[in-house]
This record gives sequence, structure tokens and C-alpha cells, in this order.
Amino acid sequence: MNQKCIIFSAPSGAGKTTIVKYLLGCNVGLEFSVSATSRPKRGKETEGRDYYFLSVEAFKNKIANEEFIEWEEVYTDNFYGTLKSEIKRIWENGSAVIFDVDVEGGLSLKKVFGDKALAIFVKPPSVHSLENRLRSRDTETEESITRRIGKAEKELAYADKFDVILLNDDLDTACREAKEIVERFLNQ
Repeated sequence: MNQKCIIFSAPSGAGKTTIVKYLLGCNVGLEFSVSATSRPKRGKETEGRDYYFLSVEAFKNKIANEEFIEWEEVYTDNFYGTLKSEIKRIWENGSAVIFDVDVEGGLSLKKVFGDKALAIFVKPPSVHSLENRLRSRDTETEESITRRIGKAEKELAYADKFDVILLNDDLDTACREAKEIVERFLNQ
């Protein structure tokens, strides 16, 4: 059983989700850890595939019952967390866990899993490029974009706390580099 974890973190819009989806399609022995959240669904997101969507009350109950490896309140009543049951399920399947989490979540997971985890920070070419990517999604309000850019500027300062910084200025190159880095770690 390969009880390893790959943690991808980045500011919103840096491309981490796209890179994680690419890796999941490469058949390298990874299975996605579906996070829980109290935020509403966006676009075509699906329960149990993209997130476990919980009410604020249900999320708080799971916190009280210590069902999370890590969790955080990103914005008021907007919780995200990693369920212990998800990790157990994936490891029992004989796969390594891949996480797509924000920067604080990534650092928390690295502390929990230590040497079993490889923490990768996906760095955008610039804050301006992040803003353009967020706007092109067409899923964010102006207030949300402003809030996410402010958070991104703070998150970029944490890049050096990760095991690897992966620059995403060309998505195809970033995906290939990510695959090489992940395969090397899993085969150690």
C-alpha cells in the first residue's frame, strides 16, 4: 500500500486544479481527495466528485466530532476541510492521495503527513495573470475577485515553505514537469 500524499497548493486561478486533473488522467497511481466545504456549488460542480457540500452546521458538527485531518474557515462561514475517511478510503484502494487545496491547507497537510507527503506550490507568472484567469472563469463577482487577489498576494509569500515551487507560465510544460516530480516522489 502506497501511503503517500501529493499536495498541490496555489492561489486561486494559478492552475493547480487543471494540473491535478491532468495528473489524475496519467494513471500514475493517484486518487483525488475530495474536500468538504460549506460554500455553495459553482457551475457544474458535482457532490462527491468536486467537493462534499455541507451546511455550515453540518461542517461544524464534523469539526466537533474530530472527523477532519485539517480544516479552516477561509472566509466567514466558508469552511474547507479534509475528511479522515477520504484518506483511509484512498489508501485502502492502494493509491496515493492527491490534494488540491489552498496554501494554508497545504501547509497544514504537510505538517500532518511529514515525509509521506510532497507539497507542491503552483506559482503563477504574476498577480496580474491570476486576476485575468479569475475574470475569464466568469464565476466570480467583482468583490470575490478583489478578495481572492488580496489573499493571493499574501499566499505567494509562503511559496518557499513548500517542497517544490512549480512555475505555471505555460500549462503544458507545468503539467509535464508536475508528472515527472510526482513520479519521482512516488517511486522513492
